[in-house]
Amino acid sequence: MFFQKEPLSKVFCNFITNLSIHILFQLLIMNSKKTIVLGATTTSYRTAYTAIHRLSSAGHEVINVGIREGEVAGIPIQTKPPKLTDINTITLYISPQHQFEWYDYILETCPKRLIFNPGTENPELAKLAQNQNIEVEFACTLVMLSIGVY
Repeated sequence: MFFQKEPLSKVFCNFITNLSIHILFQLLIMNSKKTIVLGATTTSYRTAYTAIHRLSSAGHEVINVGIREGEVAGIPIQTKPPKLTDINTITLYISPQHQFEWYDYILETCPKRLIFNPGTENPELAKLAQNQNIEVEFACTLVMLSIGVY
């Protein structure tokens, strides 16, 4: 049987292409941040809804937590706060007057970072989080994702 050898340039090109895909995949996995979206909703015009889709599209593992059952971006909304570990970020979409009931959950989950999206700013919760060495950011998750600093 006769085998036609591929030109060395084609073999090298295929190798580089496969290596590039592998490296990009590894970078995506390494930069994935396990994120709880607190205040998840199925209401499509809400910012939390858009954030869930963008986080998921960017390769981040998303856990939806909200007060009503449903599904966003193929991810169920959990109405009973799940006990989780290894959480990188909790991004808040709950107004300050409704956050108190979530304090214990947020602090016990002990994320590396807590993002207060516009309209969710709460100096009391921020101080409690900082006292537990949780990084606090007053920022917009959507903007952070769009400029590559999430």
